[in-house]
Amino acid sequence: VAMENQVLTPHVYWAQRHRELYLRVELSDVQNPAISITENVLHFKAQGHGAKGDNVYEFHLEFLDLVKPEPVYKLTQRQVNITVQKKVSQWWERLTKQEKRPLFLAPDFDRWLDESDAEMELRAKSLRTNHGEPTSFGPLQIPLRGYLFMYNLVQFLGFSWIFVNLTVRFCILGKESFYDTFHTVADMMYFCQMLAVVETINAAIGVTTSPVLPSLIQLLGRNFILFIIFGTMEEMQNKAVVFFVFYLWSAIEIFRYSFYMLTCIDMDWKVLTWLRYTLWIPLYPLGCLAEAISVIQSIPIFNETGRFSFTLPYPVKIKVRFSFFLQIYLIMIFLGLYINFRHLYKQRRRRYGQKKKKIH
Repeated sequence: VAMENQVLTPHVYWAQRHRELYLRVELSDVQNPAISITENVLHFKAQGHGAKGDNVYEFHLEFLDLVKPEPVYKLTQRQVNITVQKKVSQWWERLTKQEKRPLFLAPDFDRWLDESDAEMELRAKSLRTNHGEPTSFGPLQIPLRGYLFMYNLVQFLGFSWIFVNLTVRFCILGKESFYDTFHTVADMMYFCQMLAVVETINAAIGVTTSPVLPSLIQLLGRNFILFIIFGTMEEMQNKAVVFFVFYLWSAIEIFRYSFYMLTCIDMDWKVLTWLRYTLWIPLYPLGCLAEAISVIQSIPIFNETGRFSFTLPYPVKIKVRFSFFLQIYLIMIFLGLYINFRHLYKQRRRRYGQKKKKIH
């Protein structure tokens, strides 16, 4: 008799995107399940084959935030897939109102994305069209795609010009070409790096949904090296390190911008995608190393010339050297490397990680 009253709960796996929630109920051979949402609580009851054999299984989940009361479900032989629309498009920290996770609920790692990757996916989707209708841009769709395509094309051409120029000069002149790098390509580098402001603005105003912070870190970091350390110090401009900084920047950007360009026109070229998600593994740390070396080499020059140093006003009267800020900046370079490397690594693992399929 005790068994009669015991409610059996199935295993439920969940994942989210900004606009919806996905639930996967592990029950096979389900016919006519009763699935409804009342007062923000999902009710599920169905006869099926689960962990405790062929039985009636049920569960109830009160959602963290408001959802639309029309769940959509799809039955397959092995499971029930439920999609629930959020009332407001936003990221949830958890699924349920109660903080303690119910025992039967677990993350669905096959569909799991973290917030920044879900934003990337959202951007890709809004660039494509859903069943022939533009998703979020409406009439703006085509001009916006054209604008993004052109921006990425111009950046791609700029960095390609720098990359080819440096490569050809190195092949002809060898090491001699290192010392003249700045005077040869600085104007184009100034142009590309100033134009990169557009990318951060696009992210900030929501034209693209890439996270603003990584874009801003890169923009400020590179422009600091380019305009302050190389630009204001003629003594730095004929050092070999300039070649390595410029060469590594352009190598990374060629693949990044060409990848974005193809995304704008819905093309997926597998080789390029692989390069975009793989090449940064050696190039990104090398780029940061080259930046760090240029900062270290500039410290004695800034100390010697006293440029950008200042004395604090009376009564403190302490001379603050610019090199003090450069040393702090050095620490920040490696902190930024860690943050962005982790982000890129997670993105790559998500794209190419082996999916572990459960064997039933």
